[in-house]
Formats: sequence, structure tokens, C-alpha cells
Amino acid sequence: MQPATYLDAAFWATVAAIFVLLLMSAFFSGSETALTAASRGKLRSQADRGSAGAEAALAVTEDRERLIGAVLLGNNVVNILSASLATALFTRIFGESGVALATLVMTVLVLVFSEVLPKTYAITAPETVATRVATPIRYVILVLSPLVGAVRGVVRLILAAFGVRTDPDTRVLSIRDEIVGALALGHEEGVVEKEHRDRLLGALDLSERTVEEIMRHRSQIEMIDADSPPEAILAAVLASPHTRLPVYRGEKENIIGVIHAKDLLRAVGRLMRDDEGVGLASLRNLDVTEVAKPPYFIPDTTPLDEQMRQFLVRHTHFALVVDEYGALKGLITLEDILEEIVGEITDEFDRSPAPALKPTETGDYVVDGSMTIRDLNRATDWNLPDDEANTVAGLVIHEAQMIPNEGQVFSFHGFRFEVLGRKENRITRLRIRPL
Repeated sequence: MQPATYLDAAFWATVAAIFVLLLMSAFFSGSETALTAASRGKLRSQADRGSAGAEAALAVTEDRERLIGAVLLGNNVVNILSASLATALFTRIFGESGVALATLVMTVLVLVFSEVLPKTYAITAPETVATRVATPIRYVILVLSPLVGAVRGVVRLILAAFGVRTDPDTRVLSIRDEIVGALALGHEEGVVEKEHRDRLLGALDLSERTVEEIMRHRSQIEMIDADSPPEAILAAVLASPHTRLPVYRGEKENIIGVIHAKDLLRAVGRLMRDDEGVGLASLRNLDVTEVAKPPYFIPDTTPLDEQMRQFLVRHTHFALVVDEYGALKGLITLEDILEEIVGEITDEFDRSPAPALKPTETGDYVVDGSMTIRDLNRATDWNLPDDEANTVAGLVIHEAQMIPNEGQVFSFHGFRFEVLGRKENRITRLRIRPL
């Protein structure tokens, strides 16, 4: 065939159509990559500064299933159409061999210029590209939404036939996982410091944890007997490192109030001013029940984030924890919750306890049995499970299905546990080594 017979208007119109379709394919490919890879947090920040493109990108990515459906539908249509036109064009020029040649040429063109090139560009600056393509993509979604809806229905029916149920909240629930994964990756690459990662993860985990996991157990609570002599109560309050102490009467389960050291000292000061006597003569008129404030009880299943909000609303920092039967289990303070985010908080009045975690020269760790599994994991970057127990001792008892004796050794979850100390029914010290 002579060149003059096929270099006509139809030839050039077909070439121009293929070129336009390849550009449209590149647009769809780059848009899909940019809109799915763009950080919604960064887009929200730009939108708050007045960026209309970022606002449009946020609206478009709100329903990612519909977005991907529309983009894939548009991309497949233009790719198939461009391939069909190229096949017709090459067949006209080269005959039957034009089919294979058209397949080869279009594969190279689509792969390089409509897939790799636009996606590489989009992934280098996803937020910038997303703000530019969001508005036209929004119109594409509006035009193709009926077809996309039909496709989504067919896909869900097929998945349902295989027992797969799509969850509309999956995207919302995955936001936390994305943040956790980004922090873990940043820490591995050295971009995020360990203490920064732990603080952010601690804040994220507040809604997943309950007060039972971090409360001070009742066996460790300092209490004041309301029937004790006033001078003994004053001495006990002054000797305690805590500013708030529960007050009980009769038995320790019967908490009748919480006394604050400042309230007690103010009451003592008033007695000293009102009574001409001195010292113990004035203190005998002190009634601790009139100074104590009403106790604040909370269930042990309260999430930490909810309890922190309640502390702020009630303008108090101290709560007593009870179980489902109303029995006292322990106490929790606002400081305990904050320590789950920022780490241990100490002041000049805190007693210096022995370290709960002590590494040895052999690579083992000597651990206090009452140390929480979460604190151990944060300190060592381990991943011991804390679903069935809160403390290291509790984990050993749960896995051993018994209260071990000193010297017993167990291996589970990839670690070796040796019981070093036991007091009554409590495991006080353990040696742990990764296997």
C-alpha cells in the first residue's frame, strides 16, 4: 500500500484520538495514585489554610470505594478504546500482522506513558497532585456514579457468595493502624525517637485500655482509719508521700471519704487559731470525717480516655476502683493516666523504689512481678501479649495454670521465664530471656 492511500484525514484523526486517550489514561492513573497516597491529615491542614483543591480532595477521598471504582472504570475504558483504535490503524497499514504490532506498541506506550510515568510523578508529591486533579475527578465520579454503583453492587454480591462481608467502617478503623504503622516504620528508619513513638502510641491506646490495667492495687493503698486519734491521723498524713488518702471506718472496704493534706492542715490551722490551747489539746477537737471529701467510685472497666475526661469534668484527680460486685479493687489518679503517655512522673516527695526492670550482663532481665506487661514491652521493644493478664507475674500464672515456686522455669511466647522470688501467693521477681 502506498503512503498516500492511508495518510489521509482518517489516519491522522485516529492518531490524534489515540494520543488523547493515552493522556486521559495517564491522568486517571496519576489521579488514582495521588488521591489514594495523599495524607488526609496534610490535606486537612491545607484546607484549613484556604486551599479549595485540598477541600475537594478531602471530599473525593471520603468514599474511596466509589473513587477507585470511577477511576478504574474510566481508565479501562480509555485503555481499551485506544488499543482498539491502534489495532484498526495498524491492521489498515500492515494487514494481519498489524494486530501483533499494535499490541506490542500499545503495551509499551501504555506502560511507560500512561502507568509508570504518571504514577511515579504522583507518588513523589501526592498532596500537590491530589489538589490539582480533585476537581475534574469529582465530575468524573458524578458522570460515572450510576455505572460505579452497579459495579459495586455486583462486586458485593460476588463477595457475599464467597462469604466475604464488606465493612463500611473499615476505612475509619484503619486510620489508627496507619498511624501505628507509620510510627513503627519511622522508628525503624531512625526518624522517630523511641520516647516520641511511645508517647504517641500511649495516647492512641487510651481508648483501648481500662482503669483496671493501670490502677494501684488495694494492697498498695495507704489508708486512714477514721477512728484513730487525731494526732495519729495528722502524723500519718504528714509521713505519706501522697496528698490524698482514703478514709475508712471499721474495715478497709468501708471507704467513707478522701482526705487531702491541704484540707487537713487548714483544719488544724483553724483549730489553732480558735483554741487558746496549744498542741494536742487543740487537735483533740479535730473530726477527720468533716474534713474528708466524698469518695468517687468508678467501675474497673472504664476506658482510660473516658476516665481522663471525667477527671477534667469533675475537677478531681483521684478515684477509687470497684469491681462488678462493688468491692474495692484499687485506686487511680489523673497522674497514672498521664504516665501512660509521657512515662513515669516523679517529684521530690516520691519514694525511690527499686527498679522494676534490671538488665544483667548475660542479656537477661530481672523483672519485678508486679511490672505491667505494657511497661515491659515499651522498655524492651518486646511483644508479650497482655490480653489475659496485666502484669508479668499474671502472665506467668496464666500460662503455667498454677502458682509457680521459686526456681521453676517456663518457656512460652518465645521467652524463658524463671521464678526468682515468691511471697505467699505472689510472684515477686522473675528472670526473663528471649529464646
